[in-house]
Amino acid sequence: MSLDKRLLEILCCPISKQPVQLLSVRQLAALNQALGENGLKYADGSALTTPLQAGLITADGKIVYRIDDGIPVMLADQAIDVRGIDGLGG
Repeated sequence: MSLDKRLLEILCCPISKQPVQLLSVRQLAALNQALGENGLKYADGSALTTPLQAGLITADGKIVYRIDDGIPVMLADQAIDVRGIDGLGG
């Protein structure tokens, strides 16, 4: 998965205003493993039910936003708190 470099340069987390970057293959695997083992929730409390194909992570490694069909879903209520998941930073 790749996003236009210019788009990545202007995208930022709507919550923290930090820049974001693409999840690495290792980070994506760690996130999807945590989803399978423990389940994950979006900020609005709804369950994340399907593994991510791609995502963006904040510079501090605390929040992930999914990418659906090449489109970043940068909504605060769709943020995924990934603190405490090994292999993701933050």
